[in-house]
Amino acid sequence: MPKSDTNCMSTRFRSYLPIIVDIETAGFNANTDALLEMAVVIPAMDEEGRISIQSSHREHVIPFEGANLEPAALKFNGIDPYHPFRLAIDEKEALRKLFAPVREAVKAQNCTRAILVGHNPAFDIAFMNAAVERTKFKRNPFHPFSTFDTATLGGLAYGQTVLAKAAKAAGMTWDSEQAHSALYDAEQTAILFCKIVNQWDAFTRQA
Repeated sequence: MPKSDTNCMSTRFRSYLPIIVDIETAGFNANTDALLEMAVVIPAMDEEGRISIQSSHREHVIPFEGANLEPAALKFNGIDPYHPFRLAIDEKEALRKLFAPVREAVKAQNCTRAILVGHNPAFDIAFMNAAVERTKFKRNPFHPFSTFDTATLGGLAYGQTVLAKAAKAAGMTWDSEQAHSALYDAEQTAILFCKIVNQWDAFTRQA
């Protein structure tokens, strides 16, 4: 049975497809500090209008030439940028491999563009945009500045703005040993985002 207009991702977020993103870096300055790891999580909507994770993608990234590596940041996220088992690739190849499934999902779900969802997403979109500019990447599927913030949504829905606390308040499990991995944080953020959206939609349908 075809979906109604209210049960299509293409109409739910004004034709944008929300893509959950987490980026691990070697500092806080998007223009000077290395992007080390990036993950994207793609959601989809079912026939009932509920959204859930469709697929997840992650790449380890080689620091760009001349990149700054802050020791405190590396200690915090536990990343050794030049460890051979990271199987890291350069920034442009990482963007190509991560953006390809995003573009495919945008097209498949009849959306016009991706919109970045993150926990305090100003950080993630700044690093992503800096990498796009640095590599002269031509086919960025994301809106250049608009984002959805799960810190704000978590504060609204659960009274918690820290990702781990919001996740626990939402009834999710949280593994502090896996935290600060781009893939883990992106998937946890995605689960939180889906929970909040689905709960809101269920509430508005009943109202």
